Amino acid sequence: MTSRTPRDTASLRPVPSRRVEAARALQAEGATAHRRSARRAASARPPEGMPSQSELAAHARSQLADAVRLARWADGTPHGPVAIRVSSSVTLPAVEARRAAEALELTAEGVRTAWEHARLAGLLELREGLARPGWRLRVWDTDNGAVLRGWVALFDAWSLASAAPEGSDPALVAEVVESAPQLLSLLHLTSDPLPVAGLLELLAQRVAELRVSRSEPDLPEPGGTDDADELTRLLDWLLDALAAVGALGRDRQGHTVSLSGLGNWAVWTKIEQICVAAQSVAGHIEQPAEELLRACARYSPGPARAEYRAWLAARPVGQAVDELLEVARGEDPLLRGLAFEALRVVGGAAESAVRSAGEEPHLRPYALLWLAELDGEEVPADLLSRQEATWLWVDTAAAVVDHGEGQLLVRHLQSAAQGSVLQLLEELREVDHPRTVQVLVALAAAHPDPVLAKVVRRAAFQVHTGS
Repeated sequence: MTSRTPRDTASLRPVPSRRVEAARALQAEGATAHRRSARRAASARPPEGMPSQSELAAHARSQLADAVRLARWADGTPHGPVAIRVSSSVTLPAVEARRAAEALELTAEGVRTAWEHARLAGLLELREGLARPGWRLRVWDTDNGAVLRGWVALFDAWSLASAAPEGSDPALVAEVVESAPQLLSLLHLTSDPLPVAGLLELLAQRVAELRVSRSEPDLPEPGGTDDADELTRLLDWLLDALAAVGALGRDRQGHTVSLSGLGNWAVWTKIEQICVAAQSVAGHIEQPAEELLRACARYSPGPARAEYRAWLAARPVGQAVDELLEVARGEDPLLRGLAFEALRVVGGAAESAVRSAGEEPHLRPYALLWLAELDGEEVPADLLSRQEATWLWVDTAAAVVDHGEGQLLVRHLQSAAQGSVLQLLEELREVDHPRTVQVLVALAAAHPDPVLAKVVRRAAFQVHTGS
């Protein structure tokens, strides 16, 4: 060895966050048009007569009053914190439900509804088998924006907040959920109460269009058929579920429906997002998730988030989350990181799906980071095991190899959790990532220090041969 040997063990500068920083560093081109779109979206004024943000936030606080009471009860009592243990099904255990009902003077059904609303609105978070207060609970009384975002998260997840009627056809339930945005848009654009019979006709037409687009049998017209009866039952479920979250109301006889102030505002906001994206040079709202993410790889973070929001507003939240996770399971590490960036825009409505995805080894590091950041707090340094952090480092480096420059890869070396280059190279042998050798070869070619480059090149050969 030469006198340059000490540089083989040069210390790596620790970086607190292990998120996919390479993806963000690569989002450099195409930002100007999207900044203009974002400014247009920010400057769009609500229609005349729509309540102010403070009035809307007051309505949201009223709608979620029981959910807030339950979350604060779970946060603690004068005698200490109330530890609520939950199962993997994320439902409130019967024992805890009885305790909450007694403490809050609610019915059993009221407790179950408050629990679901608190969970979906981000007032409660489920981690490591315990229910903990979410970050929105801490700012609930002071931050109108946080309140409205919490209510919108619940609004987006209306189909999760109220279970579909027992015995319903899952395929038809999915079609009804996918058709909901069209019904809500019609209610918003007409501004007047609409008859339920008219909504049923529109729903049947929309479901038929969905089936035709998939080359499936058409849905019979509403009448005496079993399918039509089932569709009528599911429309009632849809309207009751949206009423339960405060998005709409029905008259006393149940014959007509109209949006609430909150529902009208939420639908207007989503329509504006879609219109802004459609008017931009590179709107991607009609593209599949993979095409959206490939395009957003060229944008800076702000315009990319605006594009994610518009894309999400154009489809049911469950469908959007499934599409993004399916892309994350693919072979492109850059798209994997961007998929989880888009899921951050979804927020709490994606929690259940992301938690399930955390059981898959290649998604686990991303899912753990996503779940930890959901409450808005700093990610703990020991959140990932050393092996998980190293796997994530390789995956991010592979994204840089595919889409970045050599200098960016050298800078990425500084984000490794290990204390030295040699320690990193040693632990890379234990990580089962298919791109490890390719990353090391590219790093050796890009590193300006010939001694370190030689060490990295030797490590690449050893990983390749298994020696």
